[in-house]
Amino acid sequence: MKVSLWYNNRDIRVEEVPTPKPGPREMLARVMSCGICGSDVVEWYRLPRAPLVQGHELGAQVVEVGASLTKFKPGDRVFLAPKVPCLECRYCRDGHYPQCSVVKERLPGAFAEYVLVPETIVENGTLLLPDHVTYDQSTFVEPLACAVRAQRLAKLKDGQSVLVLGCGMSGLLHVKLAHARGACVVASDINANRLAFAQKAGAAATINTAEDVPKRLAAEAGRLADVVILCTSAMSAVEAAWKCVDQGGTVVVFAVPGPEKPITVPLNDFWRKEITILTSYYCGPPDWEESLQLIASGRIAVDDMITHTLPLSETAEGFRLVLDGQESLKVIIRPNE
Repeated sequence: MKVSLWYNNRDIRVEEVPTPKPGPREMLARVMSCGICGSDVVEWYRLPRAPLVQGHELGAQVVEVGASLTKFKPGDRVFLAPKVPCLECRYCRDGHYPQCSVVKERLPGAFAEYVLVPETIVENGTLLLPDHVTYDQSTFVEPLACAVRAQRLAKLKDGQSVLVLGCGMSGLLHVKLAHARGACVVASDINANRLAFAQKAGAAATINTAEDVPKRLAAEAGRLADVVILCTSAMSAVEAAWKCVDQGGTVVVFAVPGPEKPITVPLNDFWRKEITILTSYYCGPPDWEESLQLIASGRIAVDDMITHTLPLSETAEGFRLVLDGQESLKVIIRPNE
C-alpha cells in the first residue's frame, strides 16, 4: 500500500509499504478521507518522531476484520479516533481522558491507503457513521470534539461574551460551536478572508489583529469577554488574551507557542480579578459522540469549511496550503482516489 511519509514540512514522500494483516481482534480499514490538522505542521511537536506517517482526522471503510471480531464487518463506514483512554484509571474516572497513561497504543497515521486498527480503538474509539454523513464530514468529528470538550471545561453558556483568537480551522469550529450554544462571539485574526468566514460562521463582530484588539472588543461587545479561546500560537495573541478577559472570566489555552518562547502571566492582576486559566488538549469518547451528533444533525455545518481535496500523491501540496494559510481552511487528503 502507499503511504505519505513525513520527514519535515518540506520533505514529504509517497512510499510503498506492506499492507498489514489484522490480528484476531483488529481490523483493516480503507482510508477514504483524512484532514490535515494544524498540529500536523507544528515541527517542534512532530520532528522528534520523524520520519512518520501523519494523519488523524479520518473517515474510513472497514475492509477486513479479525477472526474473533464481531462488532464491525467489512463495508461498515466508520470514524476512527487517533487514540483512546482506558476509561478505568483515576484520570479517566475524573474525566481527564487525554491524560490517561494506561493505554499508549495509537492509530497508525492515516495519510495512507489503509490503516490497521488496534483492538483498543476497535472497542472504544470506533463509531459507525450515519448514512448521510460523508467521509469528508467525518474528518471534522475529532477536531470538533476537541472544541466541544474545551467549551465544556470553560462552562460556556448561553448569553456569554466569547472572543476567539485565531480563525484557522479549529478557531472557526469554536466560533460555530459557541454561536450554536447562544454565545455572542467576536473573532480575531490577521487574515481578512478568515475573518469574513468567521462572520458567516456566526461571529457577531470581527477584529483584525493589526488593530487594538482589547479596545475594539470593548467597543463591539460593550465589555471584555467572559471566555477567551486562544486558537493560535502567535505571541501577540497570547498577550491579547490576558488583556481581553473580563473579571471572573476564563482564558482557554487551546493552542500554544513553541516551548522556547517564554510566556508571562499577569498573575497578580488575575488574582484580584479571579481569572481562570485552563488548558484543553485532545478529547474523549463522550466528546466524539457529541461531535458526531452535532454534525449528523446539521447543527454544526462543516462542508463550507472544506477548501481543498487532494489525492495522496499531493500530500506535500496540502501541507504547503495549510502552512501558507492564505487560501485554505480545511485541506482533505483522499488516499484512495
